[in-house]
Amino acid sequence: MQKQALSLTLALETEQRNRKYELEDKLRDHRHEVDELRREFKDETDRLQRTQREALEALERHCRAELEDERVQKSKELQELRARLGTEQQDLNIALLGKEREIQDMRSQLESLKSDLDREQTIKGNLQKQIAEVSTTAMTLEDRNRALRAQIDFLESDSKAQSDSFANMEARLQDALRAAEEAKQKLIKEETERRVLFNKYQELKGNIRVMCRVRPVLDSSEGEEAKLSFPDTKTSAQLDVTGPEERSSLGNTIRKVIPFEFDRVFTPAVNNEDVFGEISQLVQSALDGYNVCIFCYGQTGSGKTFTMSSADGMIPRATHMIYETITKLKEKSWTYTMEGSFVEVYNEELHDLLTPASEGKKKLEIRHDDARKQTTVLNCKAVALDSADKVELMLRQAQNNRSVAATKANERSSRSHSIFILKLIGENSATNERCEGTLNLVDLAGSERLKHSGAEGDRMKETQNINKSLSCLGDVIEALGRGSGHVPYRNSKLTHLLQYSLGGNSKTLMFVMVSPLEAHLKETITSLRFATKVRIILLRFLLELMLTHGRCTIRTLVRRSLRRRPRRESATADVVRRRRWTSMRGRGQCCCC
Repeated sequence: MQKQALSLTLALETEQRNRKYELEDKLRDHRHEVDELRREFKDETDRLQRTQREALEALERHCRAELEDERVQKSKELQELRARLGTEQQDLNIALLGKEREIQDMRSQLESLKSDLDREQTIKGNLQKQIAEVSTTAMTLEDRNRALRAQIDFLESDSKAQSDSFANMEARLQDALRAAEEAKQKLIKEETERRVLFNKYQELKGNIRVMCRVRPVLDSSEGEEAKLSFPDTKTSAQLDVTGPEERSSLGNTIRKVIPFEFDRVFTPAVNNEDVFGEISQLVQSALDGYNVCIFCYGQTGSGKTFTMSSADGMIPRATHMIYETITKLKEKSWTYTMEGSFVEVYNEELHDLLTPASEGKKKLEIRHDDARKQTTVLNCKAVALDSADKVELMLRQAQNNRSVAATKANERSSRSHSIFILKLIGENSATNERCEGTLNLVDLAGSERLKHSGAEGDRMKETQNINKSLSCLGDVIEALGRGSGHVPYRNSKLTHLLQYSLGGNSKTLMFVMVSPLEAHLKETITSLRFATKVRIILLRFLLELMLTHGRCTIRTLVRRSLRRRPRRESATADVVRRRRWTSMRGRGQCCCC
């Protein structure tokens, strides 16, 4: 049994092994068949793809051929269309040229007709003028004929009547000639008397005057407007300024109203024409043979240069007025010559503004003629002024050569004092009178404190020199107002140059220019206080003279005071001023601050 079971087991294993081998053979055959099918499928797929690709390529070639044929056909059609359009365009251009020629012909005909019409109108006008002239000539001839007939009738009358008539006419002619000569002499005499009386009137108004002008706000971007009021509407002589905020003793914040009074206050609405109407009398004084000086004083940006040198400023208006007055005075036997020069005081040095920098700057020297009371600047270019155009040219040239720079107060700040000097020499051929006057129009540099201007380096030096010269100007005016025996003209180039236009019988007008902005309020108050100080000095001096001498006229008082010059008091006052300047010079401050 065991052997039988073992044989069966071996037979079973052998059968299993055979089955396994058969199965593996079947699997191998199956894989081969699958691989063969795959290869066949791939070959068929490749063949089909190749066939499809060839068909597509054939179709593409066919389509390209059709497209090329169509493109060629369209191209031919396009060329034919272009050719047809070109022909039509040529036809249109030809037609257009023809129309343009027709337009030109019509324009030529129109111009010809216009010229013919103008010629006919001219001929008509000439004929009308000739008719009018002929009519006038005919009327004149008729009048002449009547006069000749009357003369013939007169000559045919009695000879005694003729002689009496001729004698009467001769007497009347001589009387008319004598009356004309007397009128001419009277006119010349009245012109001389007018000059004397006009000068007395100017002396009564004051040889040194102080006026104020407030410029308008240019636009809202400038900033907040300060509180300025003009309470005196009758005489326009007062300006009230609301000061900056202050702490009272009780700790409250207050703003005081500070009143200022001058000879005249010009509101922002006043233009240059009205301002010149006030100072035109001083220009007349220069024509009459007196030295006149007009200052524009104030901080940077307050309108000094605009008032003096703009297109309708004081300098152009003064020269226009002088030209007109000179023309009228020719009837009174007066002839004038005018000579102008333009200089600047920069860092206490004189510069000629009419000499270009390319020619090199020469050193200018001041020379005084004590006998004639005239000042000459050596090496300074002087221009003979025979027309208003030359004055405008001078102003433009001087403005280009003037020293300006940017500071915190203004982008274009004048860093020098500019002086327009106009010399007027008049001669009277009938009376042999001769007068020589000088008109000085001064645009002072911006007066401002170092802290406000933010000046450094060269700008600091400029500001110090500006404040020094302004301090010296204040000292000179103070000395003149007190009748001091010594006037410190030589302390500054500015006052030294204007020596004969500040003292004696010269006329001086100080214009204090004021900015209307709140940001400039402190500088505004400083400028107004300085101008008020100058005016108070003059009023105090005149009041003391009136109290001392009773009913004497102001003119007599001034002459007496100038004859009696207290030298010891003047020297003492000068020492005090020098000490004050020595203490302030190092700080670059102006004594008016």
